[in-house]
Amino acid sequence: MVKTKDAVNDMTVGTPAKLIIQFMIPVFLGNIFQQFYNIADSIVAGQFIGVKALAAIGSTGSLMFFVTGWLNGLSSGFAILVSQWFGAKQYDKMRHYVAMSVYLAGGCAVLMTAGLLIANEPILRMMNYSAEIMPEVKQYMGIIYAGLIVTAAYNSLAAFLRAIGDSKSPLYFLIISAVINVALDVVFIVVFGMGVEGCAYATVIAQAISALLCFIYIVKKFPILHLTKSDRKISFQSFGRLLSLGIPMGLQFSITAIGTIIVQGAVNVYGETYMAGFSAAGKLQNMIMTVFVAFGATVATYVGQNRGAGRMDRVKSGVRCTQVMILVWSVIAMAAVCFGGKYMTWLFIDPSETEVVNVSVLYFRTVFWCYPFLGSIFYTGIRFREWDMDLFPCWEVFLNLQQEVRLLWRLPEGQLFRECVSPIRRHGSLR
Repeated sequence: MVKTKDAVNDMTVGTPAKLIIQFMIPVFLGNIFQQFYNIADSIVAGQFIGVKALAAIGSTGSLMFFVTGWLNGLSSGFAILVSQWFGAKQYDKMRHYVAMSVYLAGGCAVLMTAGLLIANEPILRMMNYSAEIMPEVKQYMGIIYAGLIVTAAYNSLAAFLRAIGDSKSPLYFLIISAVINVALDVVFIVVFGMGVEGCAYATVIAQAISALLCFIYIVKKFPILHLTKSDRKISFQSFGRLLSLGIPMGLQFSITAIGTIIVQGAVNVYGETYMAGFSAAGKLQNMIMTVFVAFGATVATYVGQNRGAGRMDRVKSGVRCTQVMILVWSVIAMAAVCFGGKYMTWLFIDPSETEVVNVSVLYFRTVFWCYPFLGSIFYTGIRFREWDMDLFPCWEVFLNLQQEVRLLWRLPEGQLFRECVSPIRRHGSLR
């Protein structure tokens, strides 16, 4: 058991702010590298295939962020109970919830794959994709959906590691797989002459490698997570408890993507210039939002371990620290996109494409003020779970989604882009 304690990170001792920051940074970087798959595909496709392929892959960023955000949130929610029983030092119950989480994650991945493959084309039509790029987008997303089982596997295994205090190892595996993804992109497209499907295959293979590396690492380094026959016994009561935590966090982690998908459909009507500008700005904003997601995953682990250990004083101090850090990051992000959004866009778009750059600048100036409110969603979600109100954040998400849909429906076409280019946010929807 001594080896186990050395291998994991006990968050029930130490300075809360220091623990949260040290844990959050690898989680944030890991989430960035998960988004890097789509970004790398866009860059390679644009360089070696052409503008059409870039438009096809680049415009799927919101769909990719939704899928990864949902699976990441779902697995992070499941891991709350794992971290609680780890903090309580009741490792048999911890392993039981690991096993139940594996069943649920696998089942959700299969259902999502089946449902999204069936709804693939209707979703893209709803988002107003043109007939010229529809086949490429459909083919790319179809392969991504078919590989969701490996995405779910990585997110679940990484969540288990984070639940026992290891947020660095999943990051290392993602870095390795991201490098492999770029290499495979080039090989499939340049060497084998494939189109956008080559980028999709590269992404799925790279994600499978990251999941495999996580699994091997757990088998070799964490005997505390090795499951026995009794651990794997199905309990529908345990399924219910896990889903009551996983579903709200899944919605919470994918909330910006849900709004962006709705708005993407409105933007696509305006043609390639607006699509390109929206895509570039959206990718940059997703990186900013990833910090909020990382804080949510981090504090879920921190609160889980300390609550399991009965250290509610540490839970309250950690949540207060997180509130301050979210506010600080919101102010930094607001200043960055307001004054530097134009230059940040140049990472994706040549400065000579002034119309596209101006669209991105318009996007940032429309939405920058809502960041503190969006960050508050993750903070309030943490507080509700602290108070055993696990399902309350679901209502918050649905109410915001309803507002955004109602707003899109009522606005005249000429105002759609200017007024609806913002993500769903807690207090920022126009009323």
